Amino acid sequence: MSIKFKHYFTSNVLVLLGIIFGILFGIYLGEYALKQEIIGKAFVAFLKMLVVPLVFASVYVAIAGLGSLEQLKKIGSKTISLYLLTTSLAVLLAIVAINVFPIGEHVSSEGLSYTGADTLASFSFQEMFLSFIPSNIFHALAGGNMMQVIVFALFLSIASLYLKQEHQESMFDFFSAISSAMLKIAEWIVALTPLGVFSLISYIVADQGIGVIIGLWKYILLVLAVLLLHGLLTLPAIVALFTKVNPYRYLSAIKEVPLMAFSTASSAATLPVSMKTAQKKGGVSKESSAFVLPLGATISMDGTAAYLSIAVLYIANLSGTALTLGDQLLLGATVVALSIGVAALPSASLVMMVIILQQAGLPIEYLALIVAVDRILDMARTAVNVTSDMCVAKIVDEMGKKKAAA
Repeated sequence: MSIKFKHYFTSNVLVLLGIIFGILFGIYLGEYALKQEIIGKAFVAFLKMLVVPLVFASVYVAIAGLGSLEQLKKIGSKTISLYLLTTSLAVLLAIVAINVFPIGEHVSSEGLSYTGADTLASFSFQEMFLSFIPSNIFHALAGGNMMQVIVFALFLSIASLYLKQEHQESMFDFFSAISSAMLKIAEWIVALTPLGVFSLISYIVADQGIGVIIGLWKYILLVLAVLLLHGLLTLPAIVALFTKVNPYRYLSAIKEVPLMAFSTASSAATLPVSMKTAQKKGGVSKESSAFVLPLGATISMDGTAAYLSIAVLYIANLSGTALTLGDQLLLGATVVALSIGVAALPSASLVMMVIILQQAGLPIEYLALIVAVDRILDMARTAVNVTSDMCVAKIVDEMGKKKAAA
């Protein structure tokens, strides 16, 4: 009897139950749901606690383990190319969807204002490039600046390849031990996932309310439909195209990762779970997952790119601005380019939204109409972001195995 009970109540089932009961708790007992926010915040804080040491150690081990700059170039070029491909397809799907289902009737901007844009620092590509370079690595580590941490780990690991053999081995063993220890802590924290998910979901539902969702149901439905199509059709198709792996069997094996991302709405917080799951359940090697996934958590934004494309075109419809197909494709190219560069900046999605609206000549005030549901849609787009990361990690790993066997 106990075996059957354990079979039905697996970790994935418990997480799903946490989501369902969290929604119900937030709807019917919203007052209490708001008071227990600390549980969800503590859960996310524990996960984020692991991110910086795990990313630093994992990237070092992955690159140092390659043994040469030539190998780094090969795996790096494959990874970046695949991330660009998946993001481009996500944006293209979003543009097609909103043209087939043109939601958003003209609404006057009178009385609308979005003060959030005023708090953003001015953007320039020079500042974006400089933001990748850690002028103080201890400041980057303390602040959790993922891109800067990765850049420093990249330089340190490459430099280690030029050291004496005994020094290389000592450093490799040290960082390997750190990475393993972080993944062990991640296992302990993951055991609390159902409770953490319940707390996070119930608070969001209680805080946001159902009314605001009903008011923007067409917009929300289109965004969710595009995200689902990309996650369940486009990404599996890419996996099937580049590998001999059954994509849906793989997605089934790693399904706890998008569930975690959906609950936390943070690719960084999900990273410890992504790496553990990719290796233990997805069959991805430690070397591939250690390089591809931390990089993906920083620059891969499939879900965000698709969401931004729909949001900007939706605002264009609300403002009564007609954009030609050429304008829309240019917008899509801008989203793809910014999705890699702006990811290192604070409030990345907001920065991207403001930049794109300004480039398209659209009023920023209309953000006030959709920002109310941004937190809810952020959960869905983060789930797609990490699903893309997991698919790219599998593809890169299978390509490496195929070449090694040849």
